[in-house]
Amino acid sequence: MKFYNITEEPLKIYGLAVANQEKEQFWKLPAEIMEEFPQYDYLGKRTTGGRVRFQTDSKTLFVRMTWKETKEDINIPLSGSAGADIYLGRGKESVYLGYISPNVHTDNRITVEKTFQLTGNMELVTINLPRNDYLLAMEVGAEEGAEVLPPVEYTVQKPIVFYGSSITEGGCAPRPGTAYTSIVCRWLDADYRNMGFSGKAKGESGFAKYLASFDDMSMFVMDYDHNSPSPEHLKETHETFFRIIREAHPKLPILLISRPDVDKNPEDSRKRREVIRATYENARAKGDTKVWFLDGGILFGKEGREECTVDGTHPNALGFMRMAERIYPVLKEILEQTVNG
Repeated sequence: MKFYNITEEPLKIYGLAVANQEKEQFWKLPAEIMEEFPQYDYLGKRTTGGRVRFQTDSKTLFVRMTWKETKEDINIPLSGSAGADIYLGRGKESVYLGYISPNVHTDNRITVEKTFQLTGNMELVTINLPRNDYLLAMEVGAEEGAEVLPPVEYTVQKPIVFYGSSITEGGCAPRPGTAYTSIVCRWLDADYRNMGFSGKAKGESGFAKYLASFDDMSMFVMDYDHNSPSPEHLKETHETFFRIIREAHPKLPILLISRPDVDKNPEDSRKRREVIRATYENARAKGDTKVWFLDGGILFGKEGREECTVDGTHPNALGFMRMAERIYPVLKEILEQTVNG
């Protein structure tokens, strides 16, 4: 076998701000932003939304991963909190290959390795990195004599940026590739950055300015109302946050989504939806044609809604799939309109 660490060419990492195997740092936020916003520190050092991509014709794929620890998450199995999963191909033709994760919760450093069998034909490989636990190192091995090539670039090369709550972050998907953000971007063959932060993303203006500094977005999705402590707080922050992004990116498509689990507290959810809808209506009234609103109340569908979450709030695999099935056509239409002017 020939081995590559995931920071080594021809492998390519997407979705992370920091990827340094020598320092054992694989983070979705840079250090200076976590210093400025310490509430994001723990969550910013996750690899949520990170991916490794490459092509190979090897018949055997070897993966070795090392984590700092594997903390217990009461609502997420280890395959979802610490696991990485693998897909072959691109778009809606992608095929799930399998996952790798530890099988124990531990406060200590842990390394796990696993071998996967491929066809021997040239395949595009995408490895979705863990949601919760800190990745310290990762190696990929291919057979001697097999080709390992750079990945085919995404069809949508400028990333879609998602800003939101623990649901946006992928809680409680049973593995990282089943979060709605991962599903819709896989179907679109789109690069993306997951700026979901469990309980912490509360629409801070300073953090909005950081996100507005991204100069390579294809779309921005705002989905943080779960983290606002009240509808009143959401009203104080939501339109301001939107305007900061809009002023920096006058032509950027922006999608505003309200939360999906409206059954738990219908009146509170209604008030929050009205706040988000008002941001949309105000922007449209000012001539903004690059903003969209999606009512999260429709995302779980009509029947079997109670089967869509783990705890009444966080989606399970069914809930995330239903979300993806409704969000995907909206994103697809927005991207198509953008391409066509």
